[in-house]
Amino acid sequence: EALDAADERSVRNCAGRLASAGVVVDVLVNNGAVLHEGDLLGLESRLWRASFDSNTLGPIWTERAFVPAMLARGYGRIVNVSSGWGAFSEGLDGPASYSVTKAALNAATVVLARSLTGDVKVNACCPGWVRTRMGGAEADLSLDEAAPDIVWLATLPYDGPSGGFFRHRQRIDW
Repeated sequence: EALDAADERSVRNCAGRLASAGVVVDVLVNNGAVLHEGDLLGLESRLWRASFDSNTLGPIWTERAFVPAMLARGYGRIVNVSSGWGAFSEGLDGPASYSVTKAALNAATVVLARSLTGDVKVNACCPGWVRTRMGGAEADLSLDEAAPDIVWLATLPYDGPSGGFFRHRQRIDW
């Protein structure tokens, strides 16, 4: 089912269509992102908004649409694909809008984890530098090499972590 994660109405409509069709969403992977080059003062306002819409608000909209049903069932896994560039411990060392919006996604992950009950978990992960349209052909990892961390977080056992940030199954300091 297609949706525009940066458009809250699109997300709500998609969730409604899936629920009406009897589709149960047990795993939600928020993996959309945009990266705009530019510094904090020089990047155009519209690009800042696009960055927040895609990198931070999109995952929040999907969580708001799908997590209530997970809570009602008592089970769910949410994986927010983030970046080491969004970690204070790693110096927020990427392009300004990407670092700021991924740091905000990491904060939203922690805040959501505090409100989850039952066997519903949310975590963020940094898959590394991946060969995608955004990562480019020079990136270190193929999609197949990056996927295991996401799959691991999507299939955590009951006693697995929630509210964490991981790279290669190791916790990353915020």
